Amino acid sequence: MTSPLGHLVTRTVEAPSSHAFLYLSDPIKLGRWSLGCFATWRDEMSGIHTGLSLFDGAQGWYRIDPDPSRLLIDYAVGTPDTLGVRIAARIVAGETIGYSAETCLVMLSAWRPTAMDDARWERLCASHEAEIWLIKAQIEKEYRESTAD
Repeated sequence: MTSPLGHLVTRTVEAPSSHAFLYLSDPIKLGRWSLGCFATWRDEMSGIHTGLSLFDGAQGWYRIDPDPSRLLIDYAVGTPDTLGVRIAARIVAGETIGYSAETCLVMLSAWRPTAMDDARWERLCASHEAEIWLIKAQIEKEYRESTAD
């Protein structure tokens, strides 16, 4: 769902909500699914996590603010001096909406800053369309491996 102001993508994930929440709260794992901030590491100078855009190699910074009681994660992105919450993930426990406890819904939301041009906004929306599939596949794979006997 896209508007000029925001974008939302959602997928079912075959893993418990607690597992998905831990995965999406991990700043290093973000570097496996975020096309705009790949191969993440903690920047020792700023104390903030950073990574590189797969599009143009630009460095971006982010801080993760997880709320386990609500299964909500805010991602503040930008530069060390200008971090702002523009991305959020929400996990919905499957059993609360008719799915099994081994299933959850994962949603990514993005809000468009006033200074973001149309081309950059289109790229961000397209990225989230791909990223939700990466998130789904990676969480499900990690969960299957963690429960294999």
